[in-house]
Amino acid sequence: MYEVRLPPLGEGIEKATISYWYFEEGQKINKDQDLVEIATDKAVFNIPCPINGVLVKRLFQESEEVKVGEVLAIIEQQ
Repeated sequence: MYEVRLPPLGEGIEKATISYWYFEEGQKINKDQDLVEIATDKAVFNIPCPINGVLVKRLFQESEEVKVGEVLAIIEQQ
C-alpha cells in the first residue's frame, strides 16, 4: 500500500482544501494521472498519482481541509 500525502506547496502554505477527486475508491489509476485537485488561498493544483494501482481509500472528502504532510489517499500498487 502506498500513502499519497499532501506535498509542500511553498510560500509558507500549510494547508489546502480538497476541490475534486478524479477517481472513486476501487478504480484503477495510472502513474501521473490527476488524482485530486486542491485549492489554497493563492492557487489551484492537481496532485498526480505517483504509481500505477487501485485507489483503495480516500481519507478526505471534497471541501475538507488538509495539512501539508497528511495522507490524502491509499493506493494499492499493481
